[in-house]
Amino acid sequence: MRIAIATVQVPFEYGGAEFLAANLKHQLLRRGFEAEIVTMPFKWYPSASLLGSIRIARLLDLSEVKGKPIDLLIALKFPIYLAEHQNKVLWLLHQHREAYDLWGTEYEGLHTMPHRDRLRKLIMDYDRKHISRCQKIYTISATVSTRLRQYNGIASTPVYHPPFGYESFRFESVGDYIFCPARLEELKRQHLLIESLRYVKSPVKVLLAGVGKQSYIDRLESLIEKYALRDKVHLIGWISEEEKASYYANALAVYYAPFQEDYGYVTLEAFFSGKAVITCTDSGGPLEFVQQGTNGFTVPPDPMAVAETIDQLYQHKRIAKTMGMNGQDLLKHLNLSWDAVIERLTA
Repeated sequence: MRIAIATVQVPFEYGGAEFLAANLKHQLLRRGFEAEIVTMPFKWYPSASLLGSIRIARLLDLSEVKGKPIDLLIALKFPIYLAEHQNKVLWLLHQHREAYDLWGTEYEGLHTMPHRDRLRKLIMDYDRKHISRCQKIYTISATVSTRLRQYNGIASTPVYHPPFGYESFRFESVGDYIFCPARLEELKRQHLLIESLRYVKSPVKVLLAGVGKQSYIDRLESLIEKYALRDKVHLIGWISEEEKASYYANALAVYYAPFQEDYGYVTLEAFFSGKAVITCTDSGGPLEFVQQGTNGFTVPPDPMAVAETIDQLYQHKRIAKTMGMNGQDLLKHLNLSWDAVIERLTA
């Protein structure tokens, strides 16, 4: 069977979505399928570019290549899932969130565009029409399925998958630092963690790994200087997969508190590493795994609440270790498996 994995790419950015597409291709090839990733560049601003991206997706012909049919199209992201195909399966990472759950929030940028209400309606109408035409409709999480049902009235089935390289994650020790690996941007809310250190009483340190928007990095640097946290907070930038696994293995706990995350590999990576997770009540995907007081903490998005949790974990490292082990046990119980994913997508 020839399978095309359809996704989009923001040039010069590589994150969870790109890892998922590459891993999906790898897993399909391992099982004897002929698979390829079909990518279109995506620019969502200004409105003319957004509309152009939608038109390009609608005009794509992914039915065959060089006279050979593409038997199955697995679509992952907006707007390429609008492309027509006789056998299209949707495994939805997320829609254009600015028209949905981010609409009207501080993170939403669609409001700056002319005719924003009309543009939002256009996106939602296209989604209702073309998603409904898919042969099967899956999502990567219950959070994404809830949005699809809430905004578009479309039912779907969440299909969880393990993170890239999950076999390499391990537990080594309970250290004295909070580890936070994620793209540096407003939605990931690393600033909340830095602000919490103003109230932390224990001598804990914070390691922030990742790259991102320079304007946001400048904001983080400004907070570090403002609150004299240079000895406590370390921005370590890009790290290899081996380094990431080592940082996880020796952390006290992991902070991952984005705003309405779709899925969140960090939560799963932390649990595979035997680490408790600190997240927030509005963090979306992580809440599908983090159980308050059992394998982590779910707190309001407030610096003082985060600080209290960090101190509790530092002062009670045996509890921190137990919580991390509980996270490992949860993943064993869930039995996250690429075999199950591939079976669903290709059946």
